[in-house]
Amino acid sequence: MDKQHIPTVIIFTTPTCSWCRVVKQHLKKYNIHFKEIDVTRDESAARDMVRRTGQQGVPVTLIGNRPVIGFNKSEINRLLDIKEHA
Repeated sequence: MDKQHIPTVIIFTTPTCSWCRVVKQHLKKYNIHFKEIDVTRDESAARDMVRRTGQQGVPVTLIGNRPVIGFNKSEINRLLDIKEHA
């Protein structure tokens, strides 16, 4: 997938979430730019995340309009067309 067609990536996180760090490290490894929203500081974003996904837990990664709950590496890779190196 060329860079112009990479969808917008937004990660809903909290400061204490270890899986949130794992998601961010994974995206950084492949130079995927993302916006991070700390749901402990942004109540409206937290409500939006729950409305979209039914989930109160983080991380929730929005790739385009598609929510990925937790660190679902295979789904993140599929939606962003990331090819893992063996």
